[in-house]
Amino acid sequence: MTTSGEPRVTGLEIRSIDYVPLDERHGKLWHLGPLWFMSNAQIATLAVGLISITEGGNLVWSLLAIVAGTVIGTFFMAFHSAQGPQLGLPQMIQSRPQFGYVGALLVWLFAYVQYAGFNVFNTILAGEALHTTLHGGVKLWVIVVTAVALVVALVGYDIIHKAERILTYTFLVVFGIFTVAVLVNLHYPAGSFDLGAFKLTPFLAQFGVVAGYQISWAIYVSDYSRYLPPGVTVRKTFYWTYFGSALGGIWLMVLGTLLAAWAGKGFDTIRSIEAAGDTVFTGFGAVVLLFAALGLVSVTALNMYGGSLTLISGIDSFRRVRPTLRVRLLTLGLTAVLSLIGALAATSHFLQNFNDFLLLVLYLFIPWTAVNLMDYYVVRRGHYAIAEIFNPHGIYGRWGLHGIVSYLAGFAAMVPFFSVGTLFVGPAAHALGGADISLFVGLPVSALLYWWLTRSIDVEAERRLAEEEAAELDRAAHEHREP
Repeated sequence: MTTSGEPRVTGLEIRSIDYVPLDERHGKLWHLGPLWFMSNAQIATLAVGLISITEGGNLVWSLLAIVAGTVIGTFFMAFHSAQGPQLGLPQMIQSRPQFGYVGALLVWLFAYVQYAGFNVFNTILAGEALHTTLHGGVKLWVIVVTAVALVVALVGYDIIHKAERILTYTFLVVFGIFTVAVLVNLHYPAGSFDLGAFKLTPFLAQFGVVAGYQISWAIYVSDYSRYLPPGVTVRKTFYWTYFGSALGGIWLMVLGTLLAAWAGKGFDTIRSIEAAGDTVFTGFGAVVLLFAALGLVSVTALNMYGGSLTLISGIDSFRRVRPTLRVRLLTLGLTAVLSLIGALAATSHFLQNFNDFLLLVLYLFIPWTAVNLMDYYVVRRGHYAIAEIFNPHGIYGRWGLHGIVSYLAGFAAMVPFFSVGTLFVGPAAHALGGADISLFVGLPVSALLYWWLTRSIDVEAERRLAEEEAAELDRAAHEHREP
């Protein structure tokens, strides 16, 4: 569904955290499917499927935990996606109505750390894949991957969408063959499919990491739907995002579990992929790794793009930022440099504890997603005075105490249920044998508390203000655009 069939924005993307006017809306709704499929269908996602096997779970229950975690986690991120076309704004700037003009820095800081953390892991993994196949040294390829991703992120929204569509078609061929090989050629330990061998702790650990990984996409999703025309429905936006992300995530996580069960204690992501691929014919493993590196480049670009938007949002909280190409270039460059420094300095200890990082992401964003979705779908029902989001003295205030209190209360309620490897096990998790059910605690606490605290908000007054400003919104957006 498009406004004119072709984009009206050409060349390097200029817009960042600002509103996208209606005559610049373009793209087709189905493009969200390949974008989110390919964002998940890369080998960093494969590593998420290892947790249950490495903690003593068996294969069949690991697979069920992956499916369950994906089904639930993706539900939340897909509802965030539907906000983009309706508001014409990137995801994190939408936190201001709940947390305030300055208060939103609380979640933006966590989001920026997430972008950096994922890019450290992604670029190292891509560097190892390229070094294994083309040689040249891991650090050299880390630099190359970072540079290429920076260029893609700088060109922006349209090239990212197009690249993900092209990669999706190639993925279906390359990884389709690879998956058949994994299913047919590999042999799995006895008892792998014994439903009677259920263990609660590894099952919940796998479920939690998978759900956290899917929910972690929630801070991205409106970034890649905000140029769509508002006429697309919430339901269809949800479906294309949900099924694209869920199918890509389940596919790669299942591959990760299968490879880990096959390789046992000797599992190594890159070497195991190469060895499994070579069961098709010698050298096919290298083909899989080369294509996997391209997927990692694309998702690194997504993280840089989102990191740039988050950094601009943070700066704008202290000093108004005009959305220009120069601002995009500077924030993208800083984001790339920070992740590159982290990747070059990272040790194997970081890679071994990637699952702990994913759990921390889950903990930090569960209360945020609960507050944001409750506000959008229940409290304000999608009606926002968009100009006020950029007004430091506007109706949303500098500090949104309702959102901040609900976030902190939800997080505090989760702490006793945290179970992060050897780092921390809360008393409730300890009583459950190390099982982590914090997800089911933080979501309802933050959501219900926010709903209760916001009962006094005059939503109708905000709706009237939004209607009054609508006519001026597009005009102002064009005035603020760089010539």
